[in-house]
Amino acid sequence: MRVRAPELRGRRWLNTGGRAPDLRGKIVLLDFWTFCCVNCLHVLDELRPLEEEFADVLVVVGVHSPKFAHEGEPAAVEAAVERYGVHHPVLDDPDLAMWDAYAARAWPTLAVVDPEGYVVAQMAGEGHAHGLAVLIRELVAEHTTKGTLRRGDGPYVAPPPPSTSLRCPGKVVAVPGGFLVSDTAHHQLVQLDPEFAEVRRFGTGARGFRDGSAPEFSEPQGLAVLPDEVAAQVGYDVVVADSVNHALRGLRLADGEVTTVAGTGSPLRERVEPGGTAAELSTPWDVAWWRDRIVIAMAGWHQLWCFSPVSRELAVLAGTTAEGLRDGPVTDAFFAQPSGLAVAGDVLWIADAETSAVRALDLAATPQVSTAVGLGLFDFGFRDGPAREALLQHPLGVDVLPDGSVAVADTYNGAVRRIAGGQVTTLAQGHAEPSDVLVDGDTLVVVESAAHRLVRLPIPAGALVDAGAHTVRRPRTDLAAGPVALTIDFTPPTGQHLDTRFGDPTVLTVAASPSSLLVEGAGTAPGLVRSLRLAPGEGVLSVSVTAAACDEGDAVFAACHRYQQDWGVPVRVVAEGEVPAELVLDLRAVDGG
Repeated sequence: MRVRAPELRGRRWLNTGGRAPDLRGKIVLLDFWTFCCVNCLHVLDELRPLEEEFADVLVVVGVHSPKFAHEGEPAAVEAAVERYGVHHPVLDDPDLAMWDAYAARAWPTLAVVDPEGYVVAQMAGEGHAHGLAVLIRELVAEHTTKGTLRRGDGPYVAPPPPSTSLRCPGKVVAVPGGFLVSDTAHHQLVQLDPEFAEVRRFGTGARGFRDGSAPEFSEPQGLAVLPDEVAAQVGYDVVVADSVNHALRGLRLADGEVTTVAGTGSPLRERVEPGGTAAELSTPWDVAWWRDRIVIAMAGWHQLWCFSPVSRELAVLAGTTAEGLRDGPVTDAFFAQPSGLAVAGDVLWIADAETSAVRALDLAATPQVSTAVGLGLFDFGFRDGPAREALLQHPLGVDVLPDGSVAVADTYNGAVRRIAGGQVTTLAQGHAEPSDVLVDGDTLVVVESAAHRLVRLPIPAGALVDAGAHTVRRPRTDLAAGPVALTIDFTPPTGQHLDTRFGDPTVLTVAASPSSLLVEGAGTAPGLVRSLRLAPGEGVLSVSVTAAACDEGDAVFAACHRYQQDWGVPVRVVAEGEVPAELVLDLRAVDGG
């Protein structure tokens, strides 16, 4: 049965000159995204080659569907569209009306609409670029024959170019003679003097992946200065988390020479357990020198990794790759986009952005992860007081104050917070998306990412704030208590198959918060179908899946293409009434008719 695509309506259009775009006769790819979501950022990068290859027939439309309250603010959406280099029309959908109309369940979700206005495919997660290219070519052939395809330029209208010296800076570190800041949207690093005046720049400013004396970066973020004796051995002074290149780069301050020291430029597509290793990285967002190694906040895989500059060894330090908030041993802990790091002796502090939390990894005894502030994936707000009740909103940076307390760049609250003695207070408000904090004597250097600047604040005593609590505005899915059938809908693209000759090439992980909600069916095992048993109550069902498909004609099994997605599905489980006893999630669902 063919399904007509719902009409696109929202608060406003961006990147179109303010007008609704004419999409008649075009192949339309709807990208339901929100700018906090690292997987959404991965998809933006995956879609760029498709937009270039099919420029005369394909229109990508970003439907911005906010998770956090701050992401619904008009200025914040505009800033994100610029920050992440979105060069296609964006529909601002603050009330998630289009999200509901297209039955999206996860960020990111993609929907393909043919030139006649029918939805022909829907998929969640990342890794779909190859399959999308195959599908688009099929649609081009079909609708060229039918005469229903309209070729020509798309509706994208570029906004006025920015003029500030820094553009969406991300992180800052102290270097001899001042500071080094990642000028993220300019794809450069900038050295500043103590008064924040520019001294010099590193990088051409072009988005790219090139080493040497004229290097190219792609949205660099975290920075870590190596000890002098280590820098002398390896030939560079600063480790750079080059986020969109999925790489660590080494910068030599003396002459600006840049070397790639870890990562291949391609994103990691397989789950690696603590203690394991891989050649690829996945959106490293911050780095810190800790216990004779570089620790990496691996936002793209919800883990912490470590890297030895001398041996160049990489290993997973903590986190299962499941997205969520769970404490305990490093082999069992869940993170959700760790994005900021700070060191205090044997303790590593972590800004865990998607759970609006500040976590700690303590190596003094058995390595353990604990939560100082934060309640989970869908709870956030602006509340001071006892840490167990306090609320943040998508923090991206942390540092340790002189008295041992922790300063937090509470990004989406526009605030700098302090955690001390089991209490949370507010040090400053009114900042534009602070993404990092750095202690400099008796002051704090704050990176105001959305204001494109650094500012300096005295470290004050703080005052209590309670601006209320929020939960993510997503409808709950009602499910029946007792047996529930979970199915992941996955159809490989034309020309691919799931080769099961050497075992099932899929992995499905299911968990719940609270854990009591899931009576049976938890854990990790092959397959795209799982029998669950649910207890009455409310919570979040966490589902993670990976699937490996091969090109037709492969003589041996090989994971040529990997697809993965994590869902956090808010559910209400009821014992009575007409409620479903099945849950179907689309990894890649295609309408064959």
